[in-house]
This record gives sequence, structure tokens and C-alpha cells, in this order.
Amino acid sequence: MTEGFDGRKRETLRRFAAVGAAAPFVGTASADDGSGDANETREAIRGYVPTTPGAHFSKLRDDLRLGTGEAQYHLRKLEEAGEIESVKDADYRRFFPAGRFDETDKRALGYLRRETPRGMILALLRDPSATGAGLAEALGVSRPTISAAAADLEGAGLLDRTDGYALTEPERLLTLVVRYADSFDAEAVAFADEAASLVAYDP
Repeated sequence: MTEGFDGRKRETLRRFAAVGAAAPFVGTASADDGSGDANETREAIRGYVPTTPGAHFSKLRDDLRLGTGEAQYHLRKLEEAGEIESVKDADYRRFFPAGRFDETDKRALGYLRRETPRGMILALLRDPSATGAGLAEALGVSRPTISAAAADLEGAGLLDRTDGYALTEPERLLTLVVRYADSFDAEAVAFADEAASLVAYDP
């Protein structure tokens, strides 16, 4: 069992390491150490973070099949080297390539990585006139769940509840969904396939 897990872990790390090696961060050498395994893990994180911006620690650790201490160590080294940055988001710490996203992008990506807010955003991008009741039915959740998520989105500056529900940054959100759809879920991928031609915002 351990041998199989180690094999899958190595395959996962190599896949993301190839991405990291193809598009290295500035200052790559400063975060390296002498170990081949460590360098491969570091390259995997370099490949993962730009393709999955806003992923929280547990998702990054699990997707890359890393141990908790292993992930913490390499993330700290990359952050100290100025290659990645992290922000606290409620109970999560989310990771981004350094200097690539503004604060609104980071907040938006944080909410796009949460199932109910992401579902609401996708639904409102499809139908800006969607109501709370309609969103609850479409997402298969309760109306209070929609209301709570709407309040969070409003607090983040991404939703206006003055007259129904209106996204305040629809072009930005649309672009982020389309650009990083593969890192969200199948619904986001399907939406991106339909919406790619509509993208106008380019951060």
C-alpha cells in the first residue's frame, strides 16, 4: 500500500514539477536546497500554485500528496524567497504566486474556491436576474444557506444586495472562472466552455 501511494505521489509531483520548470518563478534558485526530492517537491509547488491560485493549505497538501510538515516546510521556503505569498481567509490560508493578483482578485478566488459561493457566482453570471429562491433551488441548498453566502460575498465587495442579487465585478469573476476553470470543478469547466468568448477583462 505504501509503495503504491509513494508511486502516485511521485507521479503527481513530477506532473506539477514539469509545469513549474516550464514557467519558473523569479528567484527560483534562492529557494532550492541540495536534495533532489526537495527540489522536485519545490518545483511541484511552483507548478501548482499558479495553476490553482487561492488553494488553501489542506487542498495543496492533499492534491500534491504531501505530508503536513513537508508542505509547511516547502511553502515557508518559497514564501521566504518571495516566490509565493499567502493570505488568511477566515479559517484558511490561501496561496498565490507573488505579485500576480490584486486584493480583489485574491478575495474573488477565495470565494470561487468555496462550493456555494462559486455556484452562486456561476448562476448569476448565467442569469443576472436570478433570485435567492432560484439560486437555492439551482444549487440544491436552503434559502438561509444562500442568504449567508450572499452576505459573505457582499462583505467581500463582490455582490450588491440593494435590489436583489447583483455581482459587482462580473467581468473579473468571469475571467477568473474561465482562466482557472480546470482547478475548480466540472460545472466551472462546462461554464468556461460556454463563456470563454465573452471574456473582456484582463488583469
